[in-house]
Amino acid sequence: MCPQCRAFISTDDRVCPYCESEVGPRRINRPSPGDVFGGFIPHAHFVTVMILLVNTALYIVMTLVSMQSREGGSIMSLDIRTLVEFGAKAPQEIFLGGQWWRLVMAGFLHGGMWHILFNSVALFDIGAAAEEAYGASRFVTIYIATTITGFLVSLFFSPAISIGSSAPIFGLIGAMIALGTRYRTAMGSMIRSLYMKWAIFGLVFAFLMPGVDNYAHIGGIAGGFVIGYAAGVPGLLDTAIEKFWRAACWVSLGVTAYAFIMMIVGIFAQSR
Repeated sequence: MCPQCRAFISTDDRVCPYCESEVGPRRINRPSPGDVFGGFIPHAHFVTVMILLVNTALYIVMTLVSMQSREGGSIMSLDIRTLVEFGAKAPQEIFLGGQWWRLVMAGFLHGGMWHILFNSVALFDIGAAAEEAYGASRFVTIYIATTITGFLVSLFFSPAISIGSSAPIFGLIGAMIALGTRYRTAMGSMIRSLYMKWAIFGLVFAFLMPGVDNYAHIGGIAGGFVIGYAAGVPGLLDTAIEKFWRAACWVSLGVTAYAFIMMIVGIFAQSR
């Protein structure tokens, strides 16, 4: 349909034969400016990029601290003491010290070069798709909330010290499965099938790898499914539901800021 005179025209027309107005290409045929190398590299949105930058900056700082530690850490593998100082999930510190902020902080820390590289690649891919589908407010809420649910499950089922962004990454996988489950269309079925494969592959791979905290992954994916199913996709109108998710986003950012502040305060307190 011509956007000017509303007459029916063919999909091949570039000029309306009735009013002679120029007709642009269909939306489905327009190249996306965000795609890199024709879409082989996904377009990571702002929030996903910021999380990747924060994770990388923290790893650089932790590496410098670990290399000066008596434990003898290196750029490839950080020592346990540094991980605990920066906010790893440590049951003793949480239960006895009341440092519940570690359930958030642990999701931004990584223990080695391969650890952060693997998680960054996964987040770059899955995060881009989840942020595109859910929008920034829901994405931030899901990411932080599933970090907490992931390490909360790990806290009660595993006494080991644990870190890594894989908990919220599995949370995003759970949210994408929920998206495909809630919207029963051909596209929804495809999304559900794709991310079910991600979940199965990730969990099986983690079970085969020594030292991987699969309890955090299970807690993350379960939390992501519940929150993602409840959230749905953003609406076109600024309704009360949209305002709720914006408020939830700000609460999530506030909780994250508190965790970072407590981490910094704890590091300075131990350095004295």
